[in-house]
Order: sequence, then C-alpha cells, then structure tokens
Amino acid sequence: MLLDHAQDTVAVVTEDGTVTYVNAAVEATLGYEPEELVGENAFEYVHPDDSPMVRREFYAMCRADDYDETTITYRYRTRDGDWVWLESRMSNLTDERVDGYVVSSRDITDRIAAEETREEAAARLNTIASVSSDVLWLFSGDWSEALFVNGAVRDIYGIGPERLYDDPVAFLDAIHPDDVTRVIDAMERLSDGESVDIEYRVNAREDFSRWVWVQAVPIVEDGVVTRIAGFSRDVTERHRREQHLVVMDNLLRHNLRNDLNVILGAAEQIAADHPQTTPLTEQIRTTGNRLLRTATKERRIIELLVDRRFRERVDLGEAIETAIERARHRYPNAVVDYSLEFDDDELPVVPSLTRTAVAELIENGIVHCDDERPRVDIAVSGEDGTVEVEITDDAAALPDVEVNVLTGAHEFGRDPINHSGGLGIWLVYWCIELSNGDITVEHADENGNRIRLSVPARTGETRERTAEPSST
Repeated sequence: MLLDHAQDTVAVVTEDGTVTYVNAAVEATLGYEPEELVGENAFEYVHPDDSPMVRREFYAMCRADDYDETTITYRYRTRDGDWVWLESRMSNLTDERVDGYVVSSRDITDRIAAEETREEAAARLNTIASVSSDVLWLFSGDWSEALFVNGAVRDIYGIGPERLYDDPVAFLDAIHPDDVTRVIDAMERLSDGESVDIEYRVNAREDFSRWVWVQAVPIVEDGVVTRIAGFSRDVTERHRREQHLVVMDNLLRHNLRNDLNVILGAAEQIAADHPQTTPLTEQIRTTGNRLLRTATKERRIIELLVDRRFRERVDLGEAIETAIERARHRYPNAVVDYSLEFDDDELPVVPSLTRTAVAELIENGIVHCDDERPRVDIAVSGEDGTVEVEITDDAAALPDVEVNVLTGAHEFGRDPINHSGGLGIWLVYWCIELSNGDITVEHADENGNRIRLSVPARTGETRERTAEPSST
C-alpha cells in the first residue's frame, strides 16, 4: 500500500530486464496500468539512442562483486508513444523474495527541458559576447566573485578576464586614480539595489586615455541583491568630439560674440557721425544681429549634445505652456493657441527637449509669416506611451532641404551647396532625435506647414521642472 501511494515509480526487474513488479505511480508517470508492464522487457521501452547505455550500466551493476548503486538518466516511451526523461536509481542489493533488482524512477522531463533552455541561452550569450565590442559582465551581489566577463575587457580595460576571475575587483587597478572613488561609490549603490549609469577613464597601459560608459543593474531575489549585471562601452571618440564642441562653444561664447559686438558698436557710431551711411550701417547691424542669433542657436545645439541635464523629463503641460509663453512674450502681435487632449491629473511626462523643439517651431512659424498677426495652432494628443504635438502655421512652406533636415532624410556631407540655412531647424531635429522621437512635415495650405512631433511619454512619474538650454 505504501508503494502504491509513492510518487516515484518503483519497479522490480530481473537481470534480463523482465518486469516482475511495478507500483501504481507508473500510471501518472508513463500512462500504463501496472499489469500492462508486468512480464514485459523494460529495455524494449527505452529510447533506442539511450538503450545501449542503460543496458551497459544495469548489467555492470548486477555483476559487480561488491555492493554497487548507480543513477542513470534516459528517455522512456509512454503509453501514448511520447518520450519522457526518467532518472532511475538502482543497486545490486537483492533478495530471493524480491525476485529481481529494485529500480526507483522519477520523471525529470521538465528539469531536462529547463537545463536545455539554459544551455541554449548560455550558448547564445557566449556567441553574442564573443563578437561584442562592449564589455559584458556579471558579478556576485557583494563583488566577491566574477561570474562572467567577455574578452572585450582586454581591449578596453587592458586586463584579461582570467585576472578578474582570480581577483574580482582587479578592474579597479585599470581605472584612473581620480575616478576610483566614484566607481567604488557606484559599486556600493549597486549592492544596495540601485541602478547605475556612470562614465570614467580606464586602461593604465594607455595612460587612462580611454573613456567608458557603464550601465549596470542589480538582480534582486527575495529582497537580496544576488548578482550585478552590466556592460561597459568605449566612448572615447564621443568624448573627443564633445571636447571639440566645448572649444567651439567657447569660441562662439567669447570671441565671435565679442567681435560682432565691436562691429555693431562701430556701425552705430558711424551711423551717428555720418547719417548718410545709415542704409549701409543698417545692413551691417542686421547682418551682425543675424550672426549673433545664429551663434546662439549653435551654442544651444552644443549644449544639447554635451550636457545631459537637458535629457530629463518634464510635465507635458509645463513644457507646452512654457514654449507658448516664450513666443507670446517675444512676439506680442502673434496669435498662439493650443488644445490639450489630457485631463490635468493624467498629464504624462515627456523629454524636456520637447519644450525647446516646440518653442523653435512656434518661432519659425511666426518669423516667416508675412501676416501682421501671424497665427500658430498647437494640438497635443497621445496614446500608447507616445505624445503627438501638431504645430500648424501660416508661414511660407518649408523648403525641401529643411524638411529633409527635420525628418532625418538629410544626407550629411553629400550636398555641400544646398544646405539648410536655419540652425533653428537643426536644433529641432537634434531635440527630437535625442528624445528618441519622430518628426513628419506636411504643407498645410499654399502657404503653411503642419509639423507633427512624436515623443515617448510616461505616466505616473514625478514631474521635474528642468531648465531649458540657456539662450543668453
């Protein structure tokens, strides 16, 4: 009775494989009634690929001079013709009253399937890791063990994976001394359950001239950080480009603005001393002020590309209203209206750069409209994690080259003659590009544009009031 209520299948098998007893658990495992298998040869039900191994192990156990116990894993045919994986334990301990060898089996099909899935996943990971230029890594939650590091660490950090397996925190030796404290702080935050996004200098062999961008996340099980996973990407070239942009920013901020102000001041003095030159000095002032505005746009683009503060998220209503108020203040004769298809308590947050892009497009629609009271209409809607901002104006239709800039169809460096003269258009493009958004452009009427901005949105987040790039 005890055997019939056991979960494992228990059978008695003679040395030639004949089944002399099997308990009731066989029905749940294999679908057979016990009497269907009694008298049958057990080996005939073993998968052909596994049968030689099963016979070999069983016979070796039976004929061993001393006590022998073994466990084997193999496939066994069910009553409906399928195959299940069994794990069977057996020994050569027997008795005349038992009339055979006792074999205890359990169904491990799910376990085998899970192991195969893990092995396939591990194989895919190893394949990806072997060709990835990023350092992919996995550490224990307390950084005491390196669980996985791919070979890219040798090229970027200047140390091999084997060294990290021997000494998990050896990568600290490959970090610039001035950055080590920040990295240790980031490690502690990860161990406490906080995700980390950080950049620092590495590779002592190259005088720590390489920059890496690291993103890492803690893996929490039952409230405890058990592992920490992440990647390190070489961003040295990006840092060099940013340094170049900073140099250009300094040039625009100081040299160009100062020199233009000197020119504008001289033009005003000439006009005052020689009134007859007013048409020419006015032309100088107009051109100089236009260059100053261009320099301002250029500086804002540089700020977007270099300063990541402007990639934060803000309240949708605040973003749109701020852009509109700026336009109304600068152009009091303009009419700017908008509709917002959201309830006040359901407003999502959007990338803060949305505000800058909307403000630029409003200004573009006002400045390039010949009406005394130019009009710009804004309609805001959204669904499925996306906000769409539609901006309609009565200005002259955007030329194709500027439409191509906005939509990303512009081919950099391909057409040096026909280029967009408005840096404001480029500013809009970069704002939406950095926000992972999209832009479409239509000509509303003969003289008018309808521009749609689609940006990712989230609900249920804390709204942040983030300053937009300076325009001074």
